[in-house]
Amino acid sequence: MDAQGRGRADNIDPADQWVLNPDTGDYELRLAPSAPQSAVPGPRRGAAPGARGSGAAGSGPRVRTPAPERERPQEVPGPRRRRGTPADEPLPGRRGRRPAKKKSKVKKVLLWTGGTMAFVMVAALVGGYLYLEHLNDNITAVSDDGASTGGFKKDQAINILVIGTDKRTGDGNAGYGDAGSPGHADTTILLHVSKDRSNATALSIPRDLIVDVPDCPTEQEDGTTKVIPGTTGVRFNTSLGQSGRTPSCTLRTVTALTGITPDNFIVADFNAVKTLSSAVGGVEVCLAKDIDDPDSHLKLPAGKHVVEGEQALAFVRTRHSVGLGGDLSRIEIQQQFLSSLMRKLKSNDTLTSPTKMIKLAEAGTKALTVDSQLDSIDKLKDLGMELGKLDVKNLTFVTVPVLDNPAEKVKATVVLNEATAPPVFQMIKDDVSFTEVKQQQKASKDAAAAAAEARLKGTQSAASEVRVRILNGGAAAGSASKTLTWLQNSKGVTKSENAGNAETELAKTTLEYAPDQADQARKLAAIMGLPGTALKPGESVTNAQGLPTMTLTLGKDYKGAGVSLTAPTTAPSSVPKATADKVQCAK
Repeated sequence: MDAQGRGRADNIDPADQWVLNPDTGDYELRLAPSAPQSAVPGPRRGAAPGARGSGAAGSGPRVRTPAPERERPQEVPGPRRRRGTPADEPLPGRRGRRPAKKKSKVKKVLLWTGGTMAFVMVAALVGGYLYLEHLNDNITAVSDDGASTGGFKKDQAINILVIGTDKRTGDGNAGYGDAGSPGHADTTILLHVSKDRSNATALSIPRDLIVDVPDCPTEQEDGTTKVIPGTTGVRFNTSLGQSGRTPSCTLRTVTALTGITPDNFIVADFNAVKTLSSAVGGVEVCLAKDIDDPDSHLKLPAGKHVVEGEQALAFVRTRHSVGLGGDLSRIEIQQQFLSSLMRKLKSNDTLTSPTKMIKLAEAGTKALTVDSQLDSIDKLKDLGMELGKLDVKNLTFVTVPVLDNPAEKVKATVVLNEATAPPVFQMIKDDVSFTEVKQQQKASKDAAAAAAEARLKGTQSAASEVRVRILNGGAAAGSASKTLTWLQNSKGVTKSENAGNAETELAKTTLEYAPDQADQARKLAAIMGLPGTALKPGESVTNAQGLPTMTLTLGKDYKGAGVSLTAPTTAPSSVPKATADKVQCAK
């Protein structure tokens, strides 16, 4: 565009290039003085024949026309008016002439501001997209090797396996002992969030718990799959790192131990503790006594403290100066730290601080390794939104019930407490809260559930009067025989017999009985811990002696003689637990 197009050519005043349009009442730019307005610009005025822009071929010098004298804008006469028509009345069928309008300065400012805001919004969107891509690039994901459920779902209960490794990579971490560690499952928590998001349970699994690690199909760096052989009677922490095992193998071990298949896993190393604690501005902890632990490098007096970075890592690693000085005592101090971290994450101080939220996003995506189902910032955001619905007062920390290993003279490992651990696992499987959560009362109770409960109410026969035949309908091999022996020798149900295998397998154990056998059915249900849903009224059958009898079919849910099939509603009283809303000082 030349000077003419920008509004000034030689000595022409720009004001003279604007003329009044009688149809619109607005001033419009005149491309050539005194020329009629046109929607299509004509050729440049004043070009000599053969000059550039004239349309003729040639290369003669460009000739500039001298600037014309100033001209007043031409007035266009209006239409003739009939006699007698008032001067201020428009002619019939014609628009009245509107006065000329000046462009509003406010309108110009608004147009400029709107354009600027549009640019800012586009820039913000582009910047936001680039930042999300940056966060995606931070994420490290490894295959779940088909060991998970395939990822959490928003309309179901969520089970996330959080694994803290003792890998010493990162600045300043080599000094924490065993610098060559491949990264074992040093701290492992199975986080269960209820379907209605009203409560959650964080189940700590001791690293020194003796377990059986199953065979683990594991994806290799070249894309092939290798089955890493399992081992029996080993420490739980060897489910990761040992023999090339990946987090998916720890997940398989947890499933074999608890009967619960996690949806996803998240792995945190030493750097995660340091960076996350710093990102929130420190985590408040409490000590009931002075601590001076040369192994973890923690040195703090009794009382409350705010720790972050190296000091936070030292706090979660200390064990020799708290409790009994073992791993179980360290679990308690880690649960205290995580409770405080959860409270800080949920606080307005964190949620309303863009700086802290960005630091958290950076720290979380850099320091955490996730499974292949959580490999984007969008998926992590969705998980965070679900976890954010939880009230910390209903987050309960529990440790897998264990006993000292009876095979050891010097106690170094622990074994599962077979009396109290199964009810804890069952509560999590059945989505039962470890805290008293006020549930919404239904207007009317489900008719089927009410009928099932009613079957358990009423008189019961004596054990010696219960007559039952036992079928194996999907339980482990030999279950019918073992149950018969247990009923006869331990429970006095002498009128019982083994009827072999059922014709079809059942998912759930059932007890079928005739109406006149209801007393016997209630007694056997009480002995075996059968829920009301297992009782199926029907017709009477006969046993080997031709006598009327009930039929007990052991389904796939049957865990063995003496193991109740009724879901517990409360954890055993001997199982210690703590909620995340309370501050407990480490002793």
